[in-house]
Amino acid sequence: MLIRYGYEMSFSVAQPTLMVCLLDAHREQSRLLRYETPMLTSPAIPSTTYTDLYGNTVRRFFAPAGDFTISSDAVIEDSGLPEPIFEEAREAPLDQLPNEVLVYLLGSRYCETDKLSEIAWSLFGSTPRGWGRVQAICDFVCGHLTFGYQYARPTRTAFEAYEERVGVCRDFAHLAVALCRCMNIPARYANGFLGDIGVPPDPAPMDYNAWFEVYLDGRWMTFDARHNIPRIGRITVARGRDATDIPLAHSFGPHVLKTFRVWTEEIDASVLQDLKRRTA
Repeated sequence: MLIRYGYEMSFSVAQPTLMVCLLDAHREQSRLLRYETPMLTSPAIPSTTYTDLYGNTVRRFFAPAGDFTISSDAVIEDSGLPEPIFEEAREAPLDQLPNEVLVYLLGSRYCETDKLSEIAWSLFGSTPRGWGRVQAICDFVCGHLTFGYQYARPTRTAFEAYEERVGVCRDFAHLAVALCRCMNIPARYANGFLGDIGVPPDPAPMDYNAWFEVYLDGRWMTFDARHNIPRIGRITVARGRDATDIPLAHSFGPHVLKTFRVWTEEIDASVLQDLKRRTA
């Protein structure tokens, strides 16, 4: 299966401002890319990339004063299969966890394990350890929170989402991450592109998505507390402790996001060939 994905974002800044973005497919998926334009900017400005503490590719540039736009378009190959389910996956004993995984047991800016620990153990203390416990957490979060773009608030934490019972995908992910950590299951926040492939189309405008990963049986496994079903064509961009670590765009000075558009759709080989011809 071929999936075309990309973004177009327009900003306004009052004065030249340093910005960083995390919008490119994670480097572990680079071998699957079949077409990719470099990040295009209007007006044209140079950019560089670096790898952050969590292995993500971060694009850095100096935005000019006024309005400007960044965009990119790409095609990636996908198996076309739903994400696997590993019901027998087990939790690792804490004393056997790798050193680099321990940070994902700690509280973070949006995931307050101190406020949610007692709640987590009362809800999930008797659930089967491993995959079953994480799935129980996803089931709870999916049923406890009501999704709606009108509920978006960039400062909402996991505990606030638990109390308010509303949110967007990042709130679902933050709450699930925090509850897993409370149960001594390493969990990290992830985001990227997820189109309506293999599921009924969502009438709402396509959006960037957030989900999470847990460390079971010696490797990271994907869970999605908002959709709560295996999906097809998930394209990971970045991973971190929570949304603080992997913002779509961060400026070191005030900015206004004027337009935001993403796309993720299945295409056939003829579309790929046409894209290549147009950029040859």
